[in-house]
Amino acid sequence: MLLFFLVSLALTETWAGSHSMRYIDTVVTAPRLGLEERWFTLVGYVDDQQFVRFHSNNASQSTEIGAPWIELETPDYWEREKRHLKDSQNCPMSLQNLHFNYNQSHDGGVHTLQRMYGCEVFGNGSFSTFFLLYGYDGQDKLSLDPETLNWIASDSVALSIKLKLDADRSPAERWKVHLTVTCVQWLLRHLEKGKETLLRTDPPSVQVTRHITSDSEVILKCRAWGFYPAEISLIWLRNGEEQIQDTAYIDTRPGGDGTFQKWAAVEMPFGNEEKYTCRVQHEGLPEPLFLKWELQSPFTGYMIGIMAFVLLLTSVIAGIVIWKKCISGGKGGNYALTSGSDSAQGSDVSITERA
Repeated sequence: MLLFFLVSLALTETWAGSHSMRYIDTVVTAPRLGLEERWFTLVGYVDDQQFVRFHSNNASQSTEIGAPWIELETPDYWEREKRHLKDSQNCPMSLQNLHFNYNQSHDGGVHTLQRMYGCEVFGNGSFSTFFLLYGYDGQDKLSLDPETLNWIASDSVALSIKLKLDADRSPAERWKVHLTVTCVQWLLRHLEKGKETLLRTDPPSVQVTRHITSDSEVILKCRAWGFYPAEISLIWLRNGEEQIQDTAYIDTRPGGDGTFQKWAAVEMPFGNEEKYTCRVQHEGLPEPLFLKWELQSPFTGYMIGIMAFVLLLTSVIAGIVIWKKCISGGKGGNYALTSGSDSAQGSDVSITERA
């Protein structure tokens, strides 16, 4: 599975934050497919950007391009991707053995085996760490410790596989070389070719809103959206003290336009809102933002109410005027059909007026 292609990349700048490249392989079996006929998918990511994908049901049986900078790659890159794809499908964990060990050989259900592997670099391009994990039916089963190269098992079935893998350390050593050297070289190459997308920083738009939950409790929600990269910090402060334990978060989610969104909410007794401040930190901000919920002034609300009333009154008056013209006949222009005795010229004029 190794992509032995030495990349010489001179870093001319320091990239803020860390960056990663990871591949996710998924094997799916179903009753109608059988163990020998299975779905296989492979997806590759640089940071949060998908750059390659493959599905065994694809008629072309070729890797699809998922990012514009990959189109700049040379033919030898795609030859290496083909070999990578072929090796990835030969997953070392046997599905048939897993079915048997988990007493699922005849249950007729759908089962999945996943593998995720990749590497990370610091902002200056130097190696940070690598990872290799296996999962079965949505649960983590095995992972390789990057320091000791020992396998970590999550249950008794995974333990039996761990013992076999620990008996021969050569596969783990090969993984270490691939993920600490080759993976890093390709990651830096992708970062250089795709820097307009991967290394951009879009600062977040932020808003604090209040939601009344009862007569005595309110929730303040700090929402950030439109930011890239995905890493962001939203912390609620109460009189300057972090309220991490009392804060509810959602995971950072895609915004659908290549950016991300996230919110953090905190509940408090009614009337304590002025004690809370939302602190926002992101790579795209020159300095942290501090936002409070601001009560709308009575004068502002009063003016908005007057404007809404004026607009409504204007609409009603306009409607009455139009209605009177329609029933008065003739004052607003003659749109009546011409009689059968009118000349052709008269009919044409009537049609024009109606139009």
